[in-house]
Amino acid sequence: TTGLSDHRYTRPSMSPSRTTARPTRRAKGTKKAAAPKASAAAPASVDAYIASFPDEIRVRLKAVRAAVLTAVPDGEERISYRMPAIFQNGVVAYYAAFKEHIGLYPPVATAALRKKAEKYAGPKGNLQFPHDKPLPLELIAQVAQARLKSNNS
Repeated sequence: TTGLSDHRYTRPSMSPSRTTARPTRRAKGTKKAAAPKASAAAPASVDAYIASFPDEIRVRLKAVRAAVLTAVPDGEERISYRMPAIFQNGVVAYYAAFKEHIGLYPPVATAALRKKAEKYAGPKGNLQFPHDKPLPLELIAQVAQARLKSNNS
């Protein structure tokens, strides 16, 4: 004999991790609930994004924009991920205003620049410039130039 007839299948016992109830199925013919929609539509342009903020934040956003565009004069501006972005051979920088700061993304890659930017480092390596402090426009330009160099290599 092959030994198969001697084999008895037993169901494995329920482990503690499988004791939770499984979700019930929708009744046939019912629709799935719609995903929640974003609270506000994405701005149509960078100018529209900046115009949506109070004057003091608008001035700061314009300064960040100018610093990046000075460093990347051929950069293309657009809205991406609902925030202003500058692209040239890939993303150079995203920037956005928040309640307490202006954020600059993506994270800084070069070690020397990371050292210069460490006091502005956010939780994921992005940079956060508090509204109550002067903007480090030279650093912002250096970050943009480094990103452009990385994109071109």
